[in-house]
Parts: sequence; structure tokens; C-alpha cells
Amino acid sequence: MHISSMLWLAAALVCLALCVRVNPVPICAFGQTGCRTPSLAELFERLIQQSSRMNGISTDLHSEFERYFLPNKNFLGNRRCHTYGITTPDDKENAQRLGREQLTKVILRLLEAWSDPLSQLYWSMSLDQNQNFNHDTSNKALEITDMVQELRGGVAKMAEKMKQEGVLSNAVIYVSPESLVPSSPSPFYRREKLKSMDHHDLLYCFRRDSNKVQNYLQVLRCTTLPELNC
Repeated sequence: MHISSMLWLAAALVCLALCVRVNPVPICAFGQTGCRTPSLAELFERLIQQSSRMNGISTDLHSEFERYFLPNKNFLGNRRCHTYGITTPDDKENAQRLGREQLTKVILRLLEAWSDPLSQLYWSMSLDQNQNFNHDTSNKALEITDMVQELRGGVAKMAEKMKQEGVLSNAVIYVSPESLVPSSPSPFYRREKLKSMDHHDLLYCFRRDSNKVQNYLQVLRCTTLPELNC
């Protein structure tokens, strides 16, 4: 082989090696500059992962609380969640029958309804005297408070993407927080400092609702993207 040809081949191989190591353009969740817009499937995947993590933390929080404060597990609590006024499907089949627009609304309503109660839960836990237990727990409460806000914004952006692609009507709009909280909420909702049993009831209710959000997102993905065969 001619020397010039060998040099050209070597240069080409070096270029190829460098090119394959170049990182691809990062995916932006919600259209930031310097990265590509994610597909609808990628948005769903990211939101479901976030909701799964949120659901896991809420389950851990509830279990930790019961282990520390309710070792005999004989106390059932009030268990009337402040989101009782939001009509939600009770299984996968009913969620599928609800339709994409209504199911998206339900997800947004559930997430919006938890913004203030979780902030109140974190504030109350951080003031609790049982510091050995509540320092770590209050940090988790703050984490899920932030996760709800992030997930709510993500679902809203996903709904906009669905509208742009013609799989969702313009019927899904932002709903003010005041319209999401029932007119007669549970007693703990507007109390300045929560009691331990209020913590328990809030964690129980949030675990239930976070599980619903995760399941509804999975159903919404499958009905919106049938090519996934899920």
C-alpha cells in the first residue's frame, strides 16, 4: 500500500475513533436551549420513572412512620383524604375507558392537590421534637414536595406535546389550586401544626395517590402510544 494511502487510512481511523466518542446532543425534558426536544415516548418514560421514585419514597415514609409511631398497627386513623372529591378510576380497565383527556386531567388534579399539604407536612415534621426520627423523614418530605412540583410541570408539558401531535384535545387546561381542594377538607389540612396522627393520615393518603399517579401515567402511555404493545 502506498505511504500516502496508509497515512490517509490512519487519519480516517483516528477521526472515526474521535467521532464515536463524541457525546450525542442531550435530551431536554422541556425544550431548553442546547439540546433536542424529546419524543413523546421519551417524555412518558421519564415521567413514569419520576412517579415510580416518588411512589417509592412515599411508601418508605409511610412504613417508617408506622414502625416508629404505630408499632402495634392497631390505629387506623381518620383516613378521609383531602383528595376524596377528585373522582378517580379504581382499576386499569376503568382508567382506559376514561379517555386520554380525562385521565390527564385526573393526574394533574391529583398532583396539584398535594402541593400545599406536602409543604405543610414538611414544615410540621421539621418542627417536631422527635429529632432522631424526623430529621431524615422531614428531608424525605421535602424531597417528595419538590418531586410533586417537578412531576406536575412535566405532565403539563407532556400534555402540550400531546396536543401538538394531535393526540390530545385542547380541553386539558390548567386548573387553579383553589378548585382542586374540596370545600370541606380533612381537619388536618389547614391546621397550623400537625399532630403525629395527622402525619400518618397525610402519608397514607399521599402513598395512595402517588400510586394512582404512577398507574395512570402507565395507562396513559399505553393508550397514547399503542405501538409500544404494553
